[in-house]
Amino acid sequence: MSINRVKLFIGGEFVESETTQYIPVTNPATQEVIAEAPCATPAEVARAIASAKEAFKTWREVPVSERARVMMRYQALLKEHHDELGEILAKETGKTFEDAKGDVWRGIEVVEQAANIPSLMMGETAENVARGIDTYSYVQPLGVCAGITPFNFPAMIPLWMFPMAIACGNTFILKPSEQDPLTPTRLVELFEQAGAPKGVLQVIHGGKEQVDILLRDPEVKALSFVGSVPVAEYIYRTGTEHLKRVQAFAGAKNHSVIMPDSNKQTVINNLVGASVGAAGQRCMAISVAVFVGKSKEWIPELAEQLAKVQPGAWDNKDAAYGPLISPQAKQRVVSMIEQGKKEGAECLVDGTQCVVEGYPDGNWVGPTFFSKVTADMKIYQEEIFGPVLCAVEVDTLEEAIALVNANPFGNGTSIFTANGAAARKYQHEVEVGQVGINIPIPVPLPFFSFTGWKNSFFGDLHAYGKQAIRFYSETKTITARWPESEIDNGPNMTIKLQ
Repeated sequence: MSINRVKLFIGGEFVESETTQYIPVTNPATQEVIAEAPCATPAEVARAIASAKEAFKTWREVPVSERARVMMRYQALLKEHHDELGEILAKETGKTFEDAKGDVWRGIEVVEQAANIPSLMMGETAENVARGIDTYSYVQPLGVCAGITPFNFPAMIPLWMFPMAIACGNTFILKPSEQDPLTPTRLVELFEQAGAPKGVLQVIHGGKEQVDILLRDPEVKALSFVGSVPVAEYIYRTGTEHLKRVQAFAGAKNHSVIMPDSNKQTVINNLVGASVGAAGQRCMAISVAVFVGKSKEWIPELAEQLAKVQPGAWDNKDAAYGPLISPQAKQRVVSMIEQGKKEGAECLVDGTQCVVEGYPDGNWVGPTFFSKVTADMKIYQEEIFGPVLCAVEVDTLEEAIALVNANPFGNGTSIFTANGAAARKYQHEVEVGQVGINIPIPVPLPFFSFTGWKNSFFGDLHAYGKQAIRFYSETKTITARWPESEIDNGPNMTIKLQ
């Protein structure tokens, strides 16, 4: 049986790579090889960069209203093919169909925001900053931008990046995850169908070698990344060393603080979904539940509910979530669970022996729940990236805030409470970039920005929202005088406007 070899997208054409190195793309539920992703040659990466550079010359001159119309057509096509994209995504990631469609939908929302680009690209004006002098600013594109995206959201995260960058007038090179490249390929096909000019978007595949070329090539002006902490640090350091603008989104250890005055059933339902949904493979997953005071009495009931959750194949409507992305990912999660047991945490629900009927080779890990977790344990300190929830007990809200603030990550957090004063105190004092109040996973809609802090983000300007416009553009400020007469008062020897 012939294997589907994923193509590169260079100069507006899908092309077969000339490489001899391919990476297998496997179905996480069966280990069946469903495609092969090429490791683009250095010459192919260079060609993609050159094509993007050439396309920028004309794309930057396209009126902003026309760029917006491309995005309007694109979001309409994405909605039309929503279920199709969800199925492609589910098969290569293992996500359930509903979760996969949610991945696509959150990306569509960003494209809708990109369609608002005319108002987002407006500059500022001030009349008579000095006598007869006006100052105004324009927002202009940077040039060639690039994005490196992870396996866990192969629709949403590419759509965080290239629509916003291209709407701003840039051209873009996408290097999607080699573990699930089929969804990004279909996104690109639809973008071309929406009327995007040739060369505006390029797609290359591969690993570190291909990324390093993007990081070092002087024609790439800005680079966006989402992935693990070590790689994010490397991307940020290398990119900025080569004088690029970089935003690098990294790992997390997200806490949910449970106050005793919150609604018990609401808390339990939210913790179950936010901790093991998508097999815990979300940088905004809740991986630590901080029980304050008497709320610790709910831990046994939470364990009962987690134990009922069953993973399964993407097309099983009763499955709560799918397999982990790879056998290596499963092995790492299982080893972390075993480490937690050795460190003295109490494993109330153990998912290491999870079996899904009909899928003996799947990367299954069942819901896992630890109580009596302390801050010195490895399962608390490191991102597990699996369906594992750790329970920590404290006496007061102040202790909970201190615990969260001492953690090196700052991606997301939430508090469940019926007390407005407690919620206000928490949102004000917690050192985390995204806070939910009675909402477990506070990923903002795209008219706001995705604002992780501390070791969850390296850079200055975040994804989507107004900050994305700033990241993918430069501001040009003009100060102008148009004298009504030719009277000249002589040379001005100061910096003061006269």
